[in-house]
Amino acid sequence: MSKINYYTPEGLKSLKDELQELITVQRPAISAQIGEAIDKGDLSENAEYDAAKEAQGILEMKISKLENVIANARIMDDSNIDSSKVFILSNVKIKNVSNGMEIKYTLVAENEADLKAKKISVESPIGKGLLGKSVGDIAEITTPGGTMKFEIIEITR
Repeated sequence: MSKINYYTPEGLKSLKDELQELITVQRPAISAQIGEAIDKGDLSENAEYDAAKEAQGILEMKISKLENVIANARIMDDSNIDSSKVFILSNVKIKNVSNGMEIKYTLVAENEADLKAKKISVESPIGKGLLGKSVGDIAEITTPGGTMKFEIIEITR
């Protein structure tokens, strides 16, 4: 049985777009490469043919994996989540207690994490440490760099 993954509507759309790209653009391109290599003659010593067939195998594996992920994807519904505590899809403003620096993160499923976009996984050390906390709580989080303390400043959806 495959693992169920939770996505935002945007995250699931992104996966579907990627699958569409693989099927409609990359698959025909590799087929064309195979056709060109076949036209060149003797397949037993044709490196282009071997490379194209290997690329085709890798692409088909990617497509299969992505189809499986999409088939087991569920969209998260944040409409009935309590916003007084930190949960997945919460926008959380935290303050580092030791240096006073404030930062805002959105907690997302592991597969949608993107640090540049300030989306952190609920599976990450910081994400795990923030879950279930309320405004004013101090979260003590053990990171690879040591233990850090963060104060929850604000929680929004």
